[in-house]
Amino acid sequence: MQSAVCFAAAPCQHGRMKAHVDLRVVELLCARLCHDLVGPVAAISNGVELMDDDDPDFVRDAVALIGDASGKASTRLQFYRFAFGYHDGPAGAQPPHALAAALYEGTNIMCEYGEDVRRLGLEWQKLACNMLLVAGEALPRGGRLLLKAGAAGPDLEAIGEGNGPSAELRAALQPGAAVAELTARTVAAYFTAELAAAQQCRVEFTGSPGSFRLRVVKG
Repeated sequence: MQSAVCFAAAPCQHGRMKAHVDLRVVELLCARLCHDLVGPVAAISNGVELMDDDDPDFVRDAVALIGDASGKASTRLQFYRFAFGYHDGPAGAQPPHALAAALYEGTNIMCEYGEDVRRLGLEWQKLACNMLLVAGEALPRGGRLLLKAGAAGPDLEAIGEGNGPSAELRAALQPGAAVAELTARTVAAYFTAELAAAQQCRVEFTGSPGSFRLRVVKG
């Protein structure tokens, strides 16, 4: 028997949205979050060990390592709290565009979060942030993410080397994708599709080598 939990997806009391989602999706989202946090957390641990050294240079390096790693961990936690988590009001200390900018700061991906997207409701910006995650996953050598507001919702253009999202990512974006075939790398795409479905929309992929587009369309 499959286990299920409630996520946002169909109208319910108090204006919230609910749907039953297989527990495997929750487990994979947690795995994705842990995967992205394990690097900076391990770096903090290494830095703490270096603090015991008598060499002042090692101590300075340790302080720098801990500061950089803790900043990365905090940035990722804040972004994922908004992108994956429950919210019922303001996104927190930082608006979504600032969370997205911080996530990609210092990486080989340039993220441009359009002013028109910033004026959309939080449910649309949550969808937009998940679209950024999916597109960023498809730019392993870096590139640019250009996010704007389209006719039906967020519209994202990604420019960079490669063929764009893998076949597995594109399959996970499709409505009704098989949960059993999801992995920690593709679950964000599935979750993105679920968020779009909650708004009676879907995420459409188009592209060619060097650039691709994820846009929200009706239906």
